[in-house]
Amino acid sequence: MRWKDERRSENVEDRRGQSASPRLASGAPVLLQLLPMLLRSRGGRYLLGILAVVVIGAQFLGVDILSLLTTGGPAVQAPSGQQAAPSAAEQERVDFVAHVLGSTEDAWRQQFAAVGRAYEDPRLVMFSGSVQSACGYAQAAMGPFYCPADHKVYLDLSFFDELHQRFGAPGDFAQAYVIAHEVGHHVQNLTGISAQVQAAGRGASKAQINALSVRQELQADCFAGVWAHLADSSRQILDPGDLEEALGAATAIGDDRLQKQAQGYAVPDSFTHGSSEQRVRWFRRGFESGDIGSCDAFAAQNP
Repeated sequence: MRWKDERRSENVEDRRGQSASPRLASGAPVLLQLLPMLLRSRGGRYLLGILAVVVIGAQFLGVDILSLLTTGGPAVQAPSGQQAAPSAAEQERVDFVAHVLGSTEDAWRQQFAAVGRAYEDPRLVMFSGSVQSACGYAQAAMGPFYCPADHKVYLDLSFFDELHQRFGAPGDFAQAYVIAHEVGHHVQNLTGISAQVQAAGRGASKAQINALSVRQELQADCFAGVWAHLADSSRQILDPGDLEEALGAATAIGDDRLQKQAQGYAVPDSFTHGSSEQRVRWFRRGFESGDIGSCDAFAAQNP
Protein backbone atom coordinates (compact mmCIF):
# COMPACT_ATOMS: atom_id res chain seq x y z
CA MET A 1 0.00 0.00 0.00
CA ARG A 2 1.39 3.39 -0.99
CA TRP A 3 0.16 5.09 2.14
CA LYS A 4 2.93 7.70 2.26
CA ASP A 5 1.32 9.42 -0.73
CA GLU A 6 -1.84 10.05 1.30
CA ARG A 7 -2.43 13.27 3.22
CA ARG A 8 -1.40 13.13 6.86
CA SER A 9 -4.23 13.87 9.29
CA GLU A 10 -3.80 16.32 12.15
CA ASN A 11 -6.60 14.64 14.09
CA VAL A 12 -4.44 12.09 15.91
CA GLU A 13 -4.25 12.21 19.69
CA ASP A 14 -1.36 10.31 21.28
CA ARG A 15 -2.09 8.97 24.76
CA ARG A 16 0.50 6.23 24.72
CA GLY A 17 2.44 6.07 27.96
CA GLN A 18 -0.53 7.28 29.98
CA SER A 19 -2.42 5.20 32.50
CA ALA A 20 -6.19 5.44 32.63
CA SER A 21 -8.13 4.83 35.84
CA PRO A 22 -11.60 3.32 35.50
CA ARG A 23 -14.34 5.77 36.48
CA LEU A 24 -17.81 4.94 37.66
CA ALA A 25 -20.54 5.76 35.12
CA SER A 26 -18.20 7.18 32.48
CA GLY A 27 -16.38 9.59 34.75
CA ALA A 28 -19.28 10.84 36.88
CA PRO A 29 -18.13 11.68 40.43
CA VAL A 30 -18.05 8.48 42.43
CA LEU A 31 -19.06 9.98 45.76
CA LEU A 32 -22.07 11.75 44.28
CA GLN A 33 -23.39 8.42 43.03
CA LEU A 34 -22.80 6.61 46.33
CA LEU A 35 -23.91 9.43 48.64
CA PRO A 36 -27.68 8.63 48.70
CA MET A 37 -27.01 5.01 49.54
CA LEU A 38 -24.56 5.90 52.30
CA LEU A 39 -26.90 8.42 53.90
CA ARG A 40 -29.69 5.86 54.17
CA SER A 41 -27.77 3.66 56.61
CA ARG A 42 -26.21 4.29 60.01
CA GLY A 43 -23.04 2.53 58.94
CA GLY A 44 -22.86 4.65 55.80
CA ARG A 45 -23.18 7.88 57.78
CA TYR A 46 -20.47 6.65 60.14
CA LEU A 47 -18.21 5.88 57.15
CA LEU A 48 -18.81 9.36 55.72
CA GLY A 49 -17.77 10.87 59.06
CA ILE A 50 -14.51 8.94 59.02
CA LEU A 51 -13.96 9.90 55.40
CA ALA A 52 -14.45 13.59 56.21
CA VAL A 53 -11.78 13.38 58.92
CA VAL A 54 -9.38 11.65 56.52
CA VAL A 55 -9.94 14.23 53.79
CA ILE A 56 -9.43 17.17 56.16
CA GLY A 57 -6.29 15.60 57.58
CA ALA A 58 -4.93 14.94 54.11
CA GLN A 59 -5.50 18.56 53.13
CA PHE A 60 -3.26 19.66 55.99
CA LEU A 61 -0.57 17.36 54.62
CA GLY A 62 -0.97 18.78 51.13
CA VAL A 63 -2.58 15.66 49.66
CA ASP A 64 -5.68 16.22 47.49
CA ILE A 65 -7.51 13.00 48.28
CA LEU A 66 -10.91 14.45 47.42
CA SER A 67 -10.19 14.76 43.71
CA LEU A 68 -9.00 11.17 43.57
CA LEU A 69 -12.13 9.92 45.32
CA THR A 70 -14.54 11.90 43.18
CA THR A 71 -13.04 11.29 39.75
CA GLY A 72 -11.52 7.84 40.03
CA GLY A 73 -8.12 9.40 39.48
CA PRO A 74 -6.84 11.40 36.54
CA ALA A 75 -4.98 9.91 33.65
CA VAL A 76 -1.32 10.04 34.58
CA GLN A 77 1.42 10.46 32.02
CA ALA A 78 4.94 9.37 32.80
CA PRO A 79 7.43 12.25 32.93
CA SER A 80 8.81 12.96 29.48
CA GLY A 81 12.34 12.46 30.71
CA GLN A 82 11.56 8.81 31.46
CA GLN A 83 10.09 8.05 28.06
CA ALA A 84 12.36 6.37 25.59
CA ALA A 85 12.54 7.84 22.12
CA PRO A 86 10.34 5.88 19.72
CA SER A 87 12.08 3.46 17.41
CA ALA A 88 12.06 4.06 13.69
CA ALA A 89 9.58 1.20 13.25
CA GLU A 90 7.28 2.59 15.93
CA GLN A 91 7.39 6.08 14.44
CA GLU A 92 6.60 4.66 11.01
CA ARG A 93 3.54 2.95 12.48
CA VAL A 94 2.36 6.26 13.96
CA ASP A 95 2.89 7.96 10.61
CA PHE A 96 0.95 5.16 8.90
CA VAL A 97 -2.05 5.70 11.15
CA ALA A 98 -2.02 9.47 10.51
CA HIS A 99 -1.79 9.04 6.73
CA VAL A 100 -4.55 6.42 6.57
CA LEU A 101 -6.81 8.60 8.72
CA GLY A 102 -6.11 11.53 6.39
CA SER A 103 -7.04 9.36 3.43
CA THR A 104 -10.39 8.46 5.01
CA GLU A 105 -11.03 12.15 5.74
CA ASP A 106 -10.50 13.06 2.09
CA ALA A 107 -12.79 10.28 0.88
CA TRP A 108 -15.65 11.03 3.26
CA ARG A 109 -15.42 14.78 2.79
CA GLN A 110 -15.95 14.11 -0.90
CA GLN A 111 -18.91 11.82 -0.26
CA PHE A 112 -20.62 14.21 2.15
CA ALA A 113 -20.02 17.21 -0.13
CA ALA A 114 -21.71 15.35 -2.96
CA VAL A 115 -24.98 15.41 -0.98
CA GLY A 116 -24.52 18.95 0.29
CA ARG A 117 -23.23 18.12 3.75
CA ALA A 118 -20.01 18.90 5.59
CA TYR A 119 -18.08 15.96 6.99
CA GLU A 120 -16.94 16.23 10.59
CA ASP A 121 -13.52 14.61 10.95
CA PRO A 122 -13.22 12.14 13.82
CA ARG A 123 -10.20 12.11 16.11
CA LEU A 124 -8.11 8.98 16.49
CA VAL A 125 -6.70 8.28 19.94
CA MET A 126 -3.64 6.06 20.16
CA PHE A 127 -3.31 4.47 23.60
CA SER A 128 -1.41 1.70 25.30
CA GLY A 129 -2.98 -0.86 27.61
CA SER A 130 -6.12 0.98 28.67
CA VAL A 131 -7.94 4.22 28.00
CA GLN A 132 -10.77 6.35 29.35
CA SER A 133 -13.27 7.44 26.71
CA ALA A 134 -16.62 9.18 26.85
CA CYS A 135 -18.09 5.68 26.40
CA GLY A 136 -16.29 4.38 29.48
CA TYR A 137 -13.08 2.65 30.48
CA ALA A 138 -11.63 0.21 27.96
CA GLN A 139 -8.67 -2.13 27.76
CA ALA A 140 -6.59 -3.06 24.74
CA ALA A 141 -8.00 -6.60 24.80
CA MET A 142 -11.29 -5.17 23.51
CA GLY A 143 -9.57 -4.21 20.27
CA PRO A 144 -10.03 -0.96 18.35
CA PHE A 145 -13.37 0.78 18.88
CA TYR A 146 -15.34 3.90 18.04
CA CYS A 147 -17.06 5.97 20.71
CA PRO A 148 -20.09 7.86 19.35
CA ALA A 149 -20.27 10.03 22.48
CA ASP A 150 -16.98 11.82 21.73
CA HIS A 151 -16.63 11.07 17.98
CA LYS A 152 -13.26 9.36 18.51
CA VAL A 153 -11.64 6.16 17.26
CA TYR A 154 -9.51 4.39 19.88
CA LEU A 155 -6.58 2.21 18.84
CA ASP A 156 -3.82 0.44 20.71
CA LEU A 157 -1.08 0.01 18.10
CA SER A 158 -0.23 -3.40 19.55
CA PHE A 159 -3.43 -4.64 17.89
CA PHE A 160 -1.59 -4.59 14.58
CA ASP A 161 0.86 -7.14 15.99
CA GLU A 162 -2.07 -9.22 17.23
CA LEU A 163 -3.71 -8.99 13.83
CA HIS A 164 -0.59 -10.52 12.30
CA GLN A 165 0.48 -13.00 14.96
CA ARG A 166 -2.82 -14.16 16.50
CA PHE A 167 -5.21 -13.74 13.59
CA GLY A 168 -2.80 -14.49 10.75
CA ALA A 169 -3.67 -11.32 8.84
CA PRO A 170 -0.44 -9.44 8.08
CA GLY A 171 0.05 -6.43 5.86
CA ASP A 172 -0.40 -2.68 5.93
CA PHE A 173 -3.68 -2.76 4.01
CA ALA A 174 -5.12 -5.19 6.57
CA GLN A 175 -4.28 -2.56 9.19
CA ALA A 176 -5.78 0.20 7.06
CA TYR A 177 -9.00 -1.82 6.78
CA VAL A 178 -9.26 -1.88 10.58
CA ILE A 179 -8.96 1.91 10.79
CA ALA A 180 -11.39 2.45 7.90
CA HIS A 181 -13.93 0.13 9.53
CA GLU A 182 -13.94 2.19 12.74
CA VAL A 183 -14.24 5.38 10.70
CA GLY A 184 -17.23 3.70 9.05
CA HIS A 185 -18.92 3.70 12.46
CA HIS A 186 -18.25 7.44 12.65
CA VAL A 187 -20.05 7.88 9.33
CA GLN A 188 -22.97 5.89 10.73
CA ASN A 189 -23.01 8.18 13.75
CA LEU A 190 -23.00 11.35 11.65
CA THR A 191 -25.77 10.12 9.37
CA GLY A 192 -28.07 9.03 12.21
CA ILE A 193 -27.80 5.32 11.48
CA SER A 194 -26.31 4.54 14.88
CA ALA A 195 -29.17 6.32 16.66
CA GLN A 196 -31.71 4.39 14.59
CA VAL A 197 -30.06 1.09 15.50
CA GLN A 198 -30.06 2.01 19.17
CA ALA A 199 -33.75 2.96 19.02
CA ALA A 200 -34.63 -0.28 17.20
CA GLY A 201 -32.90 -2.28 19.92
CA ARG A 202 -34.95 -0.90 22.80
CA GLY A 203 -37.16 -3.66 24.16
CA ALA A 204 -35.80 -6.21 21.69
CA SER A 205 -34.52 -9.64 22.60
CA LYS A 206 -30.82 -10.38 22.88
CA ALA A 207 -30.88 -12.28 19.58
CA GLN A 208 -32.60 -9.34 17.86
CA ILE A 209 -30.07 -6.87 19.26
CA ASN A 210 -27.23 -9.08 18.07
CA ALA A 211 -28.78 -9.24 14.58
CA LEU A 212 -28.96 -5.44 14.46
CA SER A 213 -25.34 -5.24 15.58
CA VAL A 214 -24.26 -7.62 12.81
CA ARG A 215 -25.93 -5.45 10.16
CA GLN A 216 -24.33 -2.33 11.60
CA GLU A 217 -20.88 -3.93 11.56
CA LEU A 218 -21.31 -5.25 8.02
CA GLN A 219 -22.27 -1.78 6.85
CA ALA A 220 -19.10 -0.41 8.45
CA ASP A 221 -17.15 -3.06 6.52
CA CYS A 222 -18.86 -1.89 3.34
CA PHE A 223 -18.01 1.74 4.14
CA ALA A 224 -14.37 0.67 4.57
CA GLY A 225 -14.56 -0.83 1.09
CA VAL A 226 -16.01 2.40 -0.31
CA TRP A 227 -13.06 4.33 1.15
CA ALA A 228 -10.59 1.89 -0.42
CA HIS A 229 -12.28 2.23 -3.81
CA LEU A 230 -12.26 6.03 -3.72
CA ALA A 231 -8.65 6.28 -2.56
CA ASP A 232 -7.38 3.79 -5.10
CA SER A 233 -9.37 5.10 -8.06
CA SER A 234 -8.15 8.65 -7.49
CA ARG A 235 -4.58 8.05 -6.30
CA GLN A 236 -3.77 4.37 -7.03
CA ILE A 237 -2.72 3.54 -3.46
CA LEU A 238 -3.00 -0.24 -3.75
CA ASP A 239 -0.15 -2.60 -4.55
CA PRO A 240 -0.70 -6.13 -5.85
CA GLY A 241 -1.94 -8.31 -3.01
CA ASP A 242 -3.32 -5.45 -0.91
CA LEU A 243 -6.96 -6.35 -1.50
CA GLU A 244 -6.21 -9.91 -0.41
CA GLU A 245 -4.71 -8.52 2.82
CA ALA A 246 -7.94 -6.70 3.69
CA LEU A 247 -10.07 -9.71 2.80
CA GLY A 248 -7.78 -11.88 4.91
CA ALA A 249 -8.30 -9.58 7.89
CA ALA A 250 -12.08 -9.61 7.38
CA THR A 251 -11.98 -13.40 7.27
CA ALA A 252 -9.77 -13.66 10.36
CA ILE A 253 -12.07 -11.62 12.61
CA GLY A 254 -15.40 -13.13 11.55
CA ASP A 255 -17.52 -14.24 14.51
CA ASP A 256 -17.76 -17.84 13.33
CA ARG A 257 -14.01 -18.19 13.00
CA LEU A 258 -13.29 -16.57 16.36
CA GLN A 259 -15.88 -18.70 18.15
CA LYS A 260 -14.60 -21.91 16.58
CA GLN A 261 -11.07 -21.04 17.65
CA ALA A 262 -12.21 -20.28 21.20
CA GLN A 263 -14.74 -23.04 21.84
CA GLY A 264 -14.71 -25.36 18.85
CA TYR A 265 -18.12 -24.39 17.48
CA ALA A 266 -20.08 -21.30 16.39
CA VAL A 267 -23.38 -19.95 17.73
CA PRO A 268 -24.89 -17.73 14.98
CA ASP A 269 -27.48 -16.12 17.30
CA SER A 270 -24.62 -14.75 19.40
CA PHE A 271 -22.81 -13.14 16.45
CA THR A 272 -22.33 -9.38 16.84
CA HIS A 273 -20.04 -8.59 13.88
CA GLY A 274 -20.91 -11.15 11.22
CA SER A 275 -19.36 -14.31 9.84
CA SER A 276 -16.12 -14.33 7.88
CA GLU A 277 -18.06 -14.82 4.65
CA GLN A 278 -20.36 -11.89 5.41
CA ARG A 279 -17.55 -9.53 6.33
CA VAL A 280 -15.60 -10.35 3.20
CA ARG A 281 -18.71 -9.98 1.02
CA TRP A 282 -19.70 -6.58 2.38
CA PHE A 283 -16.20 -5.14 2.22
CA ARG A 284 -15.92 -6.35 -1.36
CA ARG A 285 -19.33 -4.85 -2.17
CA GLY A 286 -18.17 -1.41 -1.07
CA PHE A 287 -14.81 -1.80 -2.78
CA GLU A 288 -16.27 -2.86 -6.11
CA SER A 289 -19.05 -0.25 -6.20
CA GLY A 290 -17.45 2.73 -4.51
CA ASP A 291 -21.03 3.72 -3.72
CA ILE A 292 -22.29 4.33 -0.19
CA GLY A 293 -25.78 3.51 -1.45
CA SER A 294 -24.72 -0.11 -1.98
CA CYS A 295 -24.02 -0.50 1.74
CA ASP A 296 -27.56 -0.74 3.13
CA ALA A 297 -27.08 -3.91 5.14
CA PHE A 298 -30.31 -3.19 7.01
CA ALA A 299 -32.44 -3.55 3.87
CA ALA A 300 -30.78 -6.79 2.78
CA GLN A 301 -32.97 -9.86 3.30
CA ASN A 302 -29.96 -12.05 4.00
CA PRO A 303 -27.00 -9.88 5.01
